Amino acid sequence: MKVAAYQAPLLAAGSIDVLRLLQERVAWCEAEGVSILCCPEAILGGLADYSESPARFAIRTDNGHLASVLADLVSNTVTSVVGFTELSSNGAIYNAAAVFHRGRVTGLYRKLHPSIRRSVYAAGSQTPVFRVDELTFGIVICNDSNYAEPARLIAAQGATALFVPTNNGLPAQRAHAELVVEARNADIARAFENRIWVIRADVAGHNDELMSDGSSEIVDPNGKIVRQARLHSVDLLVADIPTRRWHERSLRTTIES
Repeated sequence: MKVAAYQAPLLAAGSIDVLRLLQERVAWCEAEGVSILCCPEAILGGLADYSESPARFAIRTDNGHLASVLADLVSNTVTSVVGFTELSSNGAIYNAAAVFHRGRVTGLYRKLHPSIRRSVYAAGSQTPVFRVDELTFGIVICNDSNYAEPARLIAAQGATALFVPTNNGLPAQRAHAELVVEARNADIARAFENRIWVIRADVAGHNDELMSDGSSEIVDPNGKIVRQARLHSVDLLVADIPTRRWHERSLRTTIES
């Protein structure tokens, strides 16, 4: 199965260009036979931690609002993993990622570790897995990848791929080139520990307030980086990864031999 990681431009919060850019990426993936497109953390609206009104771009998931927002991304062949700020029914705000499949939100992940310091986001508590065709996969968001346990729990449920929506857009005084190295080291560790593919999608560039080098990459189950985005640039990484059925067939062949 072909999967893709979109290193998107670091736009201003609430930019109206986001959905057009995502729609273009989905159309490209359709033409190239890509089945799953991973988009960055908080690609819709931007990170609430850097907003004066955190709930301004938050989206409800229990009333059809999110599916309506994502309507332009409907595809019969491409499933999108899209980061956004979720407003829950009890008023809490979550840093979340949606699995958008054939016009429906079929899965939701809430970030477990909202920030290294402090955050306006509430912490999620679940590590679900999702399935598209023959691929079982999980999601962790940005800082979650620095912790071994979420990926371990996801792999234990049968996932063979881990998507990592990321947004390393930070104020200039906090942004540093080492973030790319730290992300790379985390991806290699999570991939090798659990023998899974890791697909990270970050933002890159700068706006008036924030900047990011871009840490998007795809790492195989041996911890080898097979695709890596250009720094400071918009990019789209594609890899053809095995599904669970391929793994099982490969294992049976090995045993029978």
